[in-house]
Amino acid sequence: MQEWWRARNPWFGRVFRTLVVLAFVLGATSAAGRWQPGAPHLSAGGAAWLAATALTLLVVHRYPLPVFVVTAASAYAFYASSEPGGPVILVPTIALFMLTRRSGPVIASWTAGGVLVAGYFAHVITTRSFAITGTAGVFVVWAAAVIGIGTAVRYQFAALAARREQAAEHRHRLAEQERLQIAREVHDVVAHSLAMINVQAGVAAHVADRRPEQAKEALLNIKAASASALNDLRATLAVLRSGEDKAPAPSLTQIGELLDHARSAGLDVELHGDPGEVPAPVAGATYRILQESLTNVVRHADGAQHVAVRFDRRPGALTLTVRDDGRTTTAPTPGHGLRGMNERAAALGGTVRAGVTDGGFEVRAELPVEGET
Repeated sequence: MQEWWRARNPWFGRVFRTLVVLAFVLGATSAAGRWQPGAPHLSAGGAAWLAATALTLLVVHRYPLPVFVVTAASAYAFYASSEPGGPVILVPTIALFMLTRRSGPVIASWTAGGVLVAGYFAHVITTRSFAITGTAGVFVVWAAAVIGIGTAVRYQFAALAARREQAAEHRHRLAEQERLQIAREVHDVVAHSLAMINVQAGVAAHVADRRPEQAKEALLNIKAASASALNDLRATLAVLRSGEDKAPAPSLTQIGELLDHARSAGLDVELHGDPGEVPAPVAGATYRILQESLTNVVRHADGAQHVAVRFDRRPGALTLTVRDDGRTTTAPTPGHGLRGMNERAAALGGTVRAGVTDGGFEVRAELPVEGET
């Protein structure tokens, strides 16, 4: 709850840090005036001076460069005054660190170098001496150390942000892949079954009065297709609810059911060749591509009567060809079905080509079979 409140109120951390620095600077400077022999006591004006210097940290996140310049000048003037020495250098240190984090080491180095040069000229004017004391070297080392630490923190935060961005992109990509996979599965199951149900319903409605036996057979086919679709949808939904990839994968041993569904829709289907034994991913993709191809014949092939399904095996590859004799004269508009077939093949490193041929329409899928040469 406290972290949520801080996230919603970013000024909380800024005010808290500023007050801590202010209390430390005032307390340490006052203690130095009281406990160091011969040191003057911190005056009310000096305390106000330190407070004004430290309070600039409230806006250091937005204006780090001017805050660093102002606080560095203020700290230099404070040390040159009759007030007791103390840790007021902490304030420009924080400002320089923030400047390095926000603007980078180049701008921070140029700014710090300019401030150190300006301080040297102020020293020359006040002391009328060009001599460089050991204190100047201390300030150079101080500036280099602060810029070095700020640069390391800057790069660390940049690397962390890059990793978070990559992780977010990876999660988005996985979610997109899962969404597309679910869309393909639901489309393949529902589209195929509904296409068969639609054809059989049309047959039943057409022959109900004249040939009731044929109408009864069509209704039984509708029942079988709808039961199969419901089972597949239940399995898919069960996977989505559980989050476990345990959905029954389609198998090439079920090709006979697909062909029987197409035949029950009035198509003359011929099967040539044998897919043989293939890995499960290839088998599942082949099954779905064949299923979608037959569904498209039933739904879209104008006047199609005959469908030829051919499997060709050669070392390292399986080719599936589905060709109908429908009166198709124009290339189809790519929809969810064709897009899904291409995505399934591409996921395995294969290809799908679909187009009009002499006397019909043809779908040709070429899928690699790993482990064969």
